[in-house]
Amino acid sequence: MVLNGGATPAFRPQAAVRIIGIDPGSLRTGYGIIESDAAGELRHVAHGCLNVSGQPFLERIGAIYRELKQIIGTYHPEEAAIEQVFMARNADSALKLGQARGAALVALLEAGLPVEEYTALQIKKAAVGGGHAAKEQVQSMVRWLLKLSENPQADAADALACAICHAHHDRTRQRWQPAVSR
Repeated sequence: MVLNGGATPAFRPQAAVRIIGIDPGSLRTGYGIIESDAAGELRHVAHGCLNVSGQPFLERIGAIYRELKQIIGTYHPEEAAIEQVFMARNADSALKLGQARGAALVALLEAGLPVEEYTALQIKKAAVGGGHAAKEQVQSMVRWLLKLSENPQADAADALACAICHAHHDRTRQRWQPAVSR
């Protein structure tokens, strides 16, 4: 497990929501934790990549679950966002990805977090402005949006982008909520 990031886990600006984003994978699962305040400002908390390659498949699934539980316990996110499974060309790869995603979902749901799912297209549109952005574009834009000193690793950047997507969607829902309630 790789942990890195900004502030101590206990620090929270007033009225900020802490969001964990997950980019699931059966070899590498990226995670990113941000905070979004009432004004829509984003703040980086932590990010990393759970590299479980080199282990038997069932041990990888268990490791994803256990390591995400530890990260959730350390950083105490209040909401979660996860990338939806896309249709892969290889059925075996799609099944393994789905199982890795399931392990991540169980860790999030067991912690009592509300979970939203987003497609890769939605995530890239929210973070970069275009749904077909290259990985390098996502990394650069995440770096710029969160004021990081360097580009995060690709899986971690995708997870941070997922959290950013959720923050933007959540803020839009909050703006529309009063209009719908009238």
